[in-house]
Amino acid sequence: MPTEVLRAFKFTLDPTPAQAEALARHAGAARWAFNHALAAKVAAHERWRTEVAALVAHGVPEAEARKRTRVPVPTHPAIKKALNQVKGDSRKGVDGVCPWWHEVSTYCFQSAFDDADRAWRNWLDSLSGKRAGRRVGYPRFKKKGRSRDSFRLHHDVKKPTIRLAGYRRLRLPKIGEVRLHDSGKRLARLTDRGQAVVQSVTISRGGHRWYASVLCKVTTDLPEKPTARQRDAGRVGVDVGVKYLAALSKPLDAGDGTTRFVLNPRHIRAAEKRLTRAQRALSRTRKGSARREKAKRRVGRLHHEVTVRRVMALHRLTKRLATGFAVVAVEDLNVAGMTRSAKGTVEAPGRRVRQKAGLNRAILDASPGELRRQLTYKTSWYGSRLAVLDRWFPSSKTCSDCGWQNPRLTLSDRVFVCGDPSCGLRMDRDVNAARNIERHAELADSHVACDTRETQNARGVPVRPAVPRGRGRGAAKREDTGPPGLVPPQRSDPLAFPHQRPEQTALF
Repeated sequence: MPTEVLRAFKFTLDPTPAQAEALARHAGAARWAFNHALAAKVAAHERWRTEVAALVAHGVPEAEARKRTRVPVPTHPAIKKALNQVKGDSRKGVDGVCPWWHEVSTYCFQSAFDDADRAWRNWLDSLSGKRAGRRVGYPRFKKKGRSRDSFRLHHDVKKPTIRLAGYRRLRLPKIGEVRLHDSGKRLARLTDRGQAVVQSVTISRGGHRWYASVLCKVTTDLPEKPTARQRDAGRVGVDVGVKYLAALSKPLDAGDGTTRFVLNPRHIRAAEKRLTRAQRALSRTRKGSARREKAKRRVGRLHHEVTVRRVMALHRLTKRLATGFAVVAVEDLNVAGMTRSAKGTVEAPGRRVRQKAGLNRAILDASPGELRRQLTYKTSWYGSRLAVLDRWFPSSKTCSDCGWQNPRLTLSDRVFVCGDPSCGLRMDRDVNAARNIERHAELADSHVACDTRETQNARGVPVRPAVPRGRGRGAAKREDTGPPGLVPPQRSDPLAFPHQRPEQTALF
């Protein structure tokens, strides 16, 4: 059955110098508009705080003062109306706060006002507990050179001004036809057949490149069940790690056992020498000089190249998994907790801080969270399903054949040896973990977060815990690297033993 879905088609732009200057001007206008809207909201918030403080000074309880004080925070319509009265116009010689507004598309301002409203709403929802996930801080102003250059353009879909001109050019209002570095044949054919309608385009700069992400409403047939080839391949468990990017319970290619392990490209390590030289050259330049800007652009370009290589490697892997198997099983990893710094505090300093920093860098370079995110939407595209293993399941310490557990297993033990004489399993620890993930992961019916609701975790419950973590308490992680405990190896049924509490679970 045909279904309308929103999909983004990303292109690399190849603008002329004049067009690149126009793109940078639009990005600067969007940044200015966001800061202008945020300043209006912050000013209203400061007035509210001043009035509350005045009431408290007169003896009113603070809770009552907060309820009695009403200072409306301006939103998009009010900010737009106020700006129209003071913006000015350089064409008529009228001074104002932005007399150059006619040089850029008006949608730069509209989309930036919407972004400011969303940032403010996210902070309030996080503060009140309506928004799940990590806490959202107070909205901050965007600074030139620090924030990402980006802007978003909309149009009337009945009179489109954002469209492809052939296969290699994209027409943008106020900018003109910009050449594409790659081909837009796929999107052009969909629009010609009436199967895709362009909604908006987001232009952003990464390193030395400009990118266009064209958001379209596409009419497509989403598969409701896996293909025959996917059903024959069945279910696969994926253990994400640092030594290998992914260890699979089944090979990617049925007849090639070497594809059971996906090598970790280690993109940061490959670019480490060039990055070190570039950052050292940047540190030796004088602030505000032209050489410093040139050195800064080189560092940004190298980091961007690393990012592109990392994302493309993950896209290749996740597409093969989503198209090659009926069910893809992964772990519910707490990446933020796994990569927490070990420096500790002044009273309780950490141990082996540099080694932990290197491990954190390697984990972030592997990007397990991005791999999980890509699998979430790609499995829905290609008819497969995503299964997620509970975070506290000891996948690496449990025998995938008989269920015997080895609580004394450390990260240095690369081979899992079952202690049950009747089993005697001996295999790579990552493959053993992948087999446990394949066997015990549960299907997840999670959804990608949108503007109106938050993404639930793999078990379909709110991400934020019911009891907040206390100050100074460390995040629970996956496996233990500390000294062996007093619990002896035990024989148990992995399907039957209860989920362990965080304090009882071994750390990564």
